Amino acid sequence: MSADPIIEVRGIKTAFGTHVIHDDLDLRVERGEVLGLVGGSGTGKSVLLNTIIGLRRPDAGEIYFNGQRLNDMSSEARRKLEASWGVLFQNGALFSSLTVRENVMAPLREHLKMPKSLMKDIADMKIALSGLGPEAGPKFPSELSGGMRKRAGIARALAMDPEILFLDEPTAGLDPIGAAAFDALIKDLKETLGLTVFMVTHDLDSLYTICDRVAVLADRRVAAVAPIKELEQHSHPWIQEYFHGPRGRIAAAVQGG
Repeated sequence: MSADPIIEVRGIKTAFGTHVIHDDLDLRVERGEVLGLVGGSGTGKSVLLNTIIGLRRPDAGEIYFNGQRLNDMSSEARRKLEASWGVLFQNGALFSSLTVRENVMAPLREHLKMPKSLMKDIADMKIALSGLGPEAGPKFPSELSGGMRKRAGIARALAMDPEILFLDEPTAGLDPIGAAAFDALIKDLKETLGLTVFMVTHDLDSLYTICDRVAVLADRRVAAVAPIKELEQHSHPWIQEYFHGPRGRIAAAVQGG
């Protein structure tokens, strides 16, 4: 494990009223890895992602990026940090009133000053990088299939040449062929662009196909984090049920496990 994780979560507590979701939760995300985050319903997977990227303030604990505490950053440093990551929310979360090209241009407009023609060129390049054809640029999200909307969301997440990609259930709602193609896209982007990927998922195929390590949320904290072959041997009941149930056995068999 490296001495300088790109993200470090220390002692996080999150609660909704008296209902505690996370309590004294620790997690490290290593530079250049694909880390999958799994857990049962109600364990707060998306809540943790939203807490890490600052959409929700934790009730206790600290979050560090590149060794710097998030709460200590100036507004300028925070803005620069946020420009260094891309986020794909569930269902893409595209602006319905904007075309795909305009959606991808939105982060450029927010963070950079450049000619509109250059923003269009960058947007078209990111659209191509996501695996969409040039005909997708002028279309609105409502004119796209579910898989195309997710790819458009990836194009927007890549707009600022991020160092980190945060993905929230990226293959949810896709058929098996579409999900496999999306996994291949994420793996290719990680390898070619040198990205770190933090991925909330319940998709066992994704875990086996592209994740370097998997973190398991259980009992209000990270119960285990390890490469998937090590997790298969873990004694925690939920981990055993998840990875050795019928779907887990099928996913492992497909990958030659």
